[in-house]
Amino acid sequence: MADSQAALAYEEPSIAIILNLAGLLLALNLLNSFLDKFLYCGLIGQLFIGILWGTPGAQWLDRETETVIQQLGYLGLIMLVYEGGLSTSIKSLRANIHISLSVALTGISVPIGLSFVLRDLVSATPLQAFAAGAALSATSLGTTFTILSTTQLITTRLGTVTTAAAMLDDVVGLVMVQIISNLGGSGSSSSSFSVVTVIRPLFVSIGFALFVFLLCSFCLGPLLRKMFEARCRLPSFTRTEQFAFVVHTCVLVGIIAAATYAGTSSLFAAYLAGTIISWFDASIADSLKTRLASATSQEQASHQTESLENSNGQSPSLELPPNQRASVSQIPTGEIIYEKYFKEPVHRILIPLFFASIGFAIPITKMFKGSIVWRGIVYAILMAFGKMVTGIWLVRFSPVLISKPASILKKFAVFPRQTKLFRKEKEKRKAKGKQPQLELKCQPASNSTANNQGESSHTSTSPTKRDTNLVTSQHENNSSLPPKPKSLYPPAILGLAMIARGEVGYLIASLAESQGIFSAQESDSSTSSSSSEIYLVVVWAISVCTLIGPICVGTLVKRVKKVQKARVNSGTPDPLGVWGLDT
Repeated sequence: MADSQAALAYEEPSIAIILNLAGLLLALNLLNSFLDKFLYCGLIGQLFIGILWGTPGAQWLDRETETVIQQLGYLGLIMLVYEGGLSTSIKSLRANIHISLSVALTGISVPIGLSFVLRDLVSATPLQAFAAGAALSATSLGTTFTILSTTQLITTRLGTVTTAAAMLDDVVGLVMVQIISNLGGSGSSSSSFSVVTVIRPLFVSIGFALFVFLLCSFCLGPLLRKMFEARCRLPSFTRTEQFAFVVHTCVLVGIIAAATYAGTSSLFAAYLAGTIISWFDASIADSLKTRLASATSQEQASHQTESLENSNGQSPSLELPPNQRASVSQIPTGEIIYEKYFKEPVHRILIPLFFASIGFAIPITKMFKGSIVWRGIVYAILMAFGKMVTGIWLVRFSPVLISKPASILKKFAVFPRQTKLFRKEKEKRKAKGKQPQLELKCQPASNSTANNQGESSHTSTSPTKRDTNLVTSQHENNSSLPPKPKSLYPPAILGLAMIARGEVGYLIASLAESQGIFSAQESDSSTSSSSSEIYLVVVWAISVCTLIGPICVGTLVKRVKKVQKARVNSGTPDPLGVWGLDT
């Protein structure tokens, strides 16, 4: 007995286990690639594979294997959130922070507020309604990145606002994970729904983020810049990618451990770690650009005046010859290290295992009951609307609606008794201002015809110039009018891209179910049925939103691409307007 506890005896796995696990990984990757190519929702396929292989389906995996897959999958989720932090552009986030915050707060508050309809829909308690709203308040960061990168909108202003809002939603969703854990750990009764339990993780997360920000700004940032300036005097191994890999991994693990012991979410810490490394890379790149620019300016000045050539007051890094500057500029950044060491195993093994492990927790056999299906679809429609309203922040309203409300009342005849008076006033105004209006209309026409005649007398073969002059003259005449509302394509794309919930939503819902929040009912007789109904309705909403969001965005973007090509050929403006410009 002592020998068996001292070490684990190595046993060769059977061929059935090897084929089972190999088939699982192969099916996860093949179905993910297929659905991402056509529908941009490969994670749905991985969820169904997890349902098929796991406990809800054929039960081809035992409970110990499912536990190991769940643990490895959570490691993949940490790396997915870390990748999102690495891809965050601090400059573009600062430029659009106000509208991104507005979109994110709207996408969080509206679904949580609408989730209290579950009190009448499935007889949920306020705690259960809050937990359901927390699950539906998060936006799928991975799905959003996939959609925007596939549709080539990731570098536009619309893509920046969408990704920033999705990141903020996910950050709040990750905080919700810790809140749900505290609520479940403190008890399953409705009395556990206290303000301290909800607010404490939020303030701990904000305080931890501020502490890390101050530490990086005033301590680690200057130290790192000095080390980079003296990198030529440091050992050669400090400039290798392997050393950067070790440093980035230590930063990630250290921040996650500190955040977990401090009382906030480990996923939020992973996002902070990625953002910090991205911030450091950007600051080092900016300092390198300024140093190289100053070096080139000094070299140009040295060619003009030979006296500056013999100066000895320059730093060794500025005296690098041009053939060595390329090697200095190739710094192992966080994205480069992630691309080389983390990306393939994370995206091919860990993340598919995470979505499969979420599928293990979906009771598919209980979802297709009549009462659950229609309630889930109704709740999904409400949750889709809760994210669609975020697009209103990109809608530009015409000033006519504000400056001339009387004209709107006249047009729609809001007051029926005053319609006759309005008609009489219109006739009087037309009679009084008829002649001046005709003169104003005729003057530009005569001027334009005279100008066209003069142009035709000088140049007889310039019809395109006449057309452009007419277009510009019409534009100048209409410039005094208030601008009309722009296209609704950007708000629609933003709202549809925010609909997909994905990984964090499933995580919060599964965590709430495992912590016993959805099973907390006042009457013990209806505990099992009520808990399963609430959880299944939430899972229905998450699945439907995650499925229809990418499909609708892909269909709408294809339409926008066609309109863009047609308008480029005709010379008309881009349907996306300023939101289609690169940042």
